[in-house]
Amino acid sequence: MSGKYPESVEQLISLLKSLPGVGKRSAERMALSMIKWDTEKLEHLAAAVSAAAERISFCPQCGNLSEDDALCGICANPVRDESTICVVEDFSQIFSIEESAFYKGLYHVLGGKLSPLSGVGPDKLNIAALLKRVNSGDVKEVILALSPDVEGQATAVYLSGQFSGK
Repeated sequence: MSGKYPESVEQLISLLKSLPGVGKRSAERMALSMIKWDTEKLEHLAAAVSAAAERISFCPQCGNLSEDDALCGICANPVRDESTICVVEDFSQIFSIEESAFYKGLYHVLGGKLSPLSGVGPDKLNIAALLKRVNSGDVKEVILALSPDVEGQATAVYLSGQFSGK
């Protein structure tokens, strides 16, 4: 036992701390709470994490979260406006937009933004699939919902150039 807690508890704290927005103290509180759970509840948590790891995939059309390589709920919804695509950097942004209950079109997840200094070029993003969707002829409007930072703006300029004349 090298740390404050037994090694298995230290490992749990370390894993929880790797989650976004979870610091050392929060991870410690969560871990100490979990070890008080009964075995059935712990097994249910482990099964849910395992099932998510096995079943969660990305929508083959837009890149949103999906299950078992199927279309996501948005792409599979026949009442969505297929003539409009909102381009986002990450699937988590879709949930924020959907909460507004205003946008009724489809989405496309790029999987990031252009960042040459970090080695992220157009080939590292889901741009080819976006261009294929746009060039299909069914899309009339593309909304670029990208970050207002330098990389987001560079990505928007790059994509705009790809769409020009289309």
